[in-house]
Amino acid sequence: MTKKHTKPSSTFHTIWSVFLSGLFTILPLTLTIALFKFSFRLLKGWLEPINNLIEQTFLIHIPHSDILIVLLFIFLVGLILRNWILLQIIHGVESLIFKIPLVRPIYSGFKQLVDAFNVKEEKLTIKRVVLIEFPRKGLYSVGFLTGELPAEIAPTQDQKYFNIFIPTTPNPTTGYYIILAEKELIEVDLTRQEGMSLIISGGIILPERFEKKA
Repeated sequence: MTKKHTKPSSTFHTIWSVFLSGLFTILPLTLTIALFKFSFRLLKGWLEPINNLIEQTFLIHIPHSDILIVLLFIFLVGLILRNWILLQIIHGVESLIFKIPLVRPIYSGFKQLVDAFNVKEEKLTIKRVVLIEFPRKGLYSVGFLTGELPAEIAPTQDQKYFNIFIPTTPNPTTGYYIILAEKELIEVDLTRQEGMSLIISGGIILPERFEKKA
């Protein structure tokens, strides 16, 4: 009776497959922990000036009290924004910032970007997520409709045109601005946050509500 010998290449392939299975199982958790660890160290570095002040108070005995102070400060700012009088003071400070030549364009850009994804913002910069044929016919890109183009500067007067921002992957802070006719827009059932996650991940991260249907 002839015995069958396992080929070394087959054994190696099995070991390699088992190794990859374990690697891809723990990799997401490892990367998540690494990201939070890096973010925590970065945050602690930014809060170094606060640490210098805390060292002179009783708060030094509370672990990570600098982070607690920042969280409390953010909460207080939220409370201030609910008070109309204090809100006007905040707007006044912003008006002063907008008058500083070098600071104005940077602050204005970041503020508009943050407000665009603020779900509680009344006047949203990004209205809805759309699909458009870009960069050529037959290829589709995820874009954000930012508003209707005024008729005075529209290519033609017989239909509506809209402003579209198409972010790039994986850096959504850069992209393309295009003007598109209403009939060429394809609306999709995506929130702004879902659309941005889709773009940043290169299509890897899909909304869970769609994954469950698959």
